[in-house]
Amino acid sequence: MNNPPQNITNNTLERHVVLVAPEVHWNTGNIGRTCLGVGAFLHLIKPLGFSLESRELKRAGLDYWHKVKLSVWDDFDSFQENMAPQKDEVALFTKNGAMPFWSMPSSDRLFLIFGSETKGLSQTIISMYKYATYHIPITDEIRCLNLSTTVGIALYESLRS
Repeated sequence: MNNPPQNITNNTLERHVVLVAPEVHWNTGNIGRTCLGVGAFLHLIKPLGFSLESRELKRAGLDYWHKVKLSVWDDFDSFQENMAPQKDEVALFTKNGAMPFWSMPSSDRLFLIFGSETKGLSQTIISMYKYATYHIPITDEIRCLNLSTTVGIALYESLRS
């Protein structure tokens, strides 16, 4: 029996995906599209490894890119000062995060923070949120998951209540 698709938009949940120094336009385009699909905000922290006007970014985001709820910040401190995430509103994703992603907080407002594809997050940012580091388990067969895959897994898990 086929079930009709369900609208996952939940007006009580506010989700923010934060990419710190993203390097790959395709990943960012895919992530923007995923954010739009769940009603999440996308925050890009400079430096960016591509132009926001790049054809590849827009291709990955399809014809939806202009609808993405996008904020671009000059640095992480500016983002933090303006958005002011509370202690229970942060989930920082690193390969060596202390907790598995399924144990992240279930706050109404949640910031999912990810580092760049090749460098990850700086030790400075990790130390700010050392109580809130999460990982997505993988086998020893690979070094890491693709950033857009990781964001998708974490973002959809954050919507479960």
